[in-house]
Amino acid sequence: MNKNIIRGLLAVFLSVLLIACGSSRKPVSRPKSQPKKVYTSPVIKKSQAPAVKKEESQDENLKVSLPEIPREFRGAWIASVANINWPSRKDLTTEQQKAEALKLLDLLKDTHFNAVILQVRPSADALYKSEHEPWSYFLTGETGKKPSPFYDPLEFWIEEAHKRGLELHVWLNPFRAHHTNGGKVTAESMVKKSPENVVRLKNGMYWFDPASDKTQNHVSKVVKDIVRRYDIDGLHFDDYFYPYATYNQGADFPDYATWSEYQKSGGNLSRADWRRANVNKFIERIYREIKQEKNYVKFGISPFGIWKPGYPAGIKGSSQYDELYADAKLWLNQGWVDYFTPQLYWPVNSSGQNFTALLKWWQGENTKKRHLWPGLNTIEVKVADRPSEIRQQIAISRDVLKDDAGEVHWSIAGLTKSPAMVDALKNGPYKEPALIPATPWLESKPMGRPKLSVSRSGNTIQLNWETKKTGEAFLWVIYLRYGDQWEKKILSAENLQCFVPKQQDGRTLNLAAVRAADHNGNLSPYEALKVN
Repeated sequence: MNKNIIRGLLAVFLSVLLIACGSSRKPVSRPKSQPKKVYTSPVIKKSQAPAVKKEESQDENLKVSLPEIPREFRGAWIASVANINWPSRKDLTTEQQKAEALKLLDLLKDTHFNAVILQVRPSADALYKSEHEPWSYFLTGETGKKPSPFYDPLEFWIEEAHKRGLELHVWLNPFRAHHTNGGKVTAESMVKKSPENVVRLKNGMYWFDPASDKTQNHVSKVVKDIVRRYDIDGLHFDDYFYPYATYNQGADFPDYATWSEYQKSGGNLSRADWRRANVNKFIERIYREIKQEKNYVKFGISPFGIWKPGYPAGIKGSSQYDELYADAKLWLNQGWVDYFTPQLYWPVNSSGQNFTALLKWWQGENTKKRHLWPGLNTIEVKVADRPSEIRQQIAISRDVLKDDAGEVHWSIAGLTKSPAMVDALKNGPYKEPALIPATPWLESKPMGRPKLSVSRSGNTIQLNWETKKTGEAFLWVIYLRYGDQWEKKILSAENLQCFVPKQQDGRTLNLAAVRAADHNGNLSPYEALKVN
């Protein structure tokens, strides 16, 4: 073969190969706790919104208008209860559990997701090392049995998610004490350890009484323990507060003891209002206590998608307000959440549960301007072409939510079981990586400008940056200008260097810039350098 042809092919191969970015050292980790203080819940002002368009370098010799970085929360639920998603079986070895976890995380990273919502407490148990509740049956097949060889699954998930630039939110079911798929109730179970505030439902489940101070204090202790000890990015509750009526075969929830105690104490609320007041007090408390432990940890709730039938007009279905005694509208109105994810699991063209109408209604209730990121039924929404439906729902969400767009997919099985869904997202709305929208009402430390250096070896450009003035970066945003075309990369914090080709698609690299993003989505000033 002609030598010139060989050289040309080799250059193309190196250009593709050397686009990878590498890690040189680990970043400074976030502090485990912050000084406690009284939390206030301010309304976001427009002036607080993060600016990401056309920011200029502080270097007076090089002023550059950088392109916009897409902003969108892209999360997926990973359920452990009944071994729905992970681990896929309760008898997997430690290495098999880790391998499954890495496969799921790689799939999310490759499909340009940026957040994982992992169920670590499905029913008063733990998929992490806890002094307060037993190891989960769904992890080892025996309540109270730790993994062997031992590892802490939550530590593993956090580390591996962060390596891939993904946020890790822990998902807790607050009041379920034992699931029907959770094996026998043993002496290790919280059902046996706390019988005075646990009731049995007619479907075989056990439930904590939300009205009990012991219940609320216990869940509070569990939440604070996780927030204090683990480097999580968020803590998440789902839609189970008081249980669905079908769980007790239509009979009233058996909270006779606490209801009687309330009446004897002179309480004058109706039983339904009293139940809602119990949950309201609990939600406000949890939000406040999370912020006292670590202000930057986001608190999210994914309630049932309908507050009450008729809100908005034409909406039909179950009422979370009347059945679950969950006044989720109040929680959003009061700003007791950082993100709110109503489970809008119905098709766009549904007449009784219209996706667009419900999303707009919830947006109208978002008086504190918290993040509103709907839950999408990616695994089983009842339409003929599910990928097209989900793409349409994402498009509607972006149109309604504008610069604070986001969605959470129920569940990751919608991806693992459907290559067509993965292709529809990766080649459609998730074609580009995105930063999570900033959360300006949460406290953040100012970040300095990173120091960038550029070197060249043949057709390869090496970018290196220092973190002395940058503070605690969660991600790095890299900007590369080839001719007049920009390429953008989002890298995890442990990356402190990047190798890229000098030429790409017939264009020559002439400028590079880098900046940090913190855990609340705030961007640092950037440094830009010309590439000769």
